[in-house]
Amino acid sequence: MSDLSGNERRKLEKLLGMGGGYVLNFSDRTFGDFFDEYRVKIDTERYRARGTSKANRMRTFWELDANHVVGRVVEGLIDYAGDAQCFGDSNPVLIDDCRKIAQRLLSDQPVAELDALRAIADDRDFEVVAEHVREAIEKNQPEGGLDRLHTFVNKFIRVTCEPHGIEITRDKPLHSVFGEYVKALREGSYLESVMTERILKSSISVLEAFNDVRNNKSLAHDNPILNYEESLLIFNHVAASIRFIKSLEAKIRVQMAQTKQGGWDDSIPF
Repeated sequence: MSDLSGNERRKLEKLLGMGGGYVLNFSDRTFGDFFDEYRVKIDTERYRARGTSKANRMRTFWELDANHVVGRVVEGLIDYAGDAQCFGDSNPVLIDDCRKIAQRLLSDQPVAELDALRAIADDRDFEVVAEHVREAIEKNQPEGGLDRLHTFVNKFIRVTCEPHGIEITRDKPLHSVFGEYVKALREGSYLESVMTERILKSSISVLEAFNDVRNNKSLAHDNPILNYEESLLIFNHVAASIRFIKSLEAKIRVQMAQTKQGGWDDSIPF
């Protein structure tokens, strides 16, 4: 459940116009459609404990769902209201206060780098598995998403390695592919510190161990699944590593583009 304070609830209710049982300018249909985008089934019985009005279902949602889920929805509502110009006479201070409430709630997300877990290629399978991985965390069920996280990591590393000329075959283990990737980064002088190289090298053995988790402690097979805390640790480690690799690859692409163009022209006065 979220830990919204009474003062925060009052601010949100005022901003969203919930006094008469409504929420902004939503109809019942568009209210449900909005929540569907956040994978929350607001029309189900679960959210009708206080009553069936949109405002009461919103209040029940605040009581039942986790901070990061409520934060995402509140942030989305504020963006929607701004675009639809349905804030009414709400003053900028109240809008800003409510954005800060959303950010506070979002800071409680169990996987800090969750946004890093997105597809990096125009591949429907990649996009679907990435969506399922994020959904497991948004529902606070990391232990139920380990098999999909393993699939995502396989796709991510193979797509990332291809531009570096690393041979990828179906039989080559993931940790071996990643080992060649780290070697390519070192030989290309893309890493500035020995410590970064060692951290990445440690991920080689981590990836090898991930195979065992996927095969023996996830829903990939009929297994007793790994506990919540260790599953969350795996998600956080993988997400942080992927965020770093995405950032590094973006810099590499810029460097390569500059090299192809002959580098910067120092004679240009800007």
